[in-house]
Amino acid sequence: MSARGAAQGEYREVRDIIFSPTKERAEKVVEEPRVTLKNLKMTEEDFRDIREIQPFVLVEEFLPIYETKFRGEEVMDGIDCWVLLVRPRQILQGQRLFDGLLWIQKLDYSIIRSEGQAVPQIVSLKQENLFPRFTTIRKPFNDNFWFPVYTYADDTLNFRSGAQRIKLTIRYSGYQKFGTESSIKFEN
Repeated sequence: MSARGAAQGEYREVRDIIFSPTKERAEKVVEEPRVTLKNLKMTEEDFRDIREIQPFVLVEEFLPIYETKFRGEEVMDGIDCWVLLVRPRQILQGQRLFDGLLWIQKLDYSIIRSEGQAVPQIVSLKQENLFPRFTTIRKPFNDNFWFPVYTYADDTLNFRSGAQRIKLTIRYSGYQKFGTESSIKFEN
């Protein structure tokens, strides 16, 4: 988020997100954005973080990008978990990565909670683009898979123009299994 002066207002929109069987992502705006933000601008990096970092999933292909450290065991929401610190090994130009903690269910290795921040903060002589610390909560879907249901942040970003308190709430809902029905009839 980039800022000028004291921030006030809100950015609100509703989208449907669909993943095809080939893992292609498609988005459809259901409710057009309502923007009343003053002196604060949502940037492309903010929207990218909302899509990719805040619902973070540590999949095998990302393992070489991150350094992980075991932080211990903890019961989170009545679930026995391992806690891992996850940090980028290196951040290349244009990359947005997760830096924080993951609570991983011991039973099936599902991520049930993440707390952290998208990195890097983008600061130059001409611009500041700062990002809040956030928490994402996951719940089981169809008793097999854990999906994000809620992301929130309540953080103060220290811009050169002054500190800005940022409150972020993202609700994920309406999960449905992608599938089709078909039938084949043979006639003799």
